[in-house]
Amino acid sequence: MTLVHIVLFKFRPEITEEHKQRFVTELKQLKSLPCVKSGRLLVGGPSVTDPIERSKGFQIALVSYHENQAALAEYQASKEHHDVTSTYMFPYKEDLVRFDFEVDEEDEYMCEFPVLGS
Repeated sequence: MTLVHIVLFKFRPEITEEHKQRFVTELKQLKSLPCVKSGRLLVGGPSVTDPIERSKGFQIALVSYHENQAALAEYQASKEHHDVTSTYMFPYKEDLVRFDFEVDEEDEYMCEFPVLGS
């Protein structure tokens, strides 16, 4: 089974682009956690949605893959995740949306990733 974790981040208006970029850099480091399936964690932004209003002001998105709910819970409980979110996000956020879902069995083949670095 694969569990997909999606988070959209919106920072308060006074938060600098430098701070947001540092947040992105730190988030990307979380892909090395063993609870992230095959190191699959993507961070992106800004939105290129047209028209931009459909992005509802969200500035950064994260998508990560995990073997199951236990692996996602391990990811969320990790010191590394806590450090990134408590240092660069929670004190500065305006809004956050999180959506997690289990991949249907018939779609699981799309989540079979080759081993990275081979």
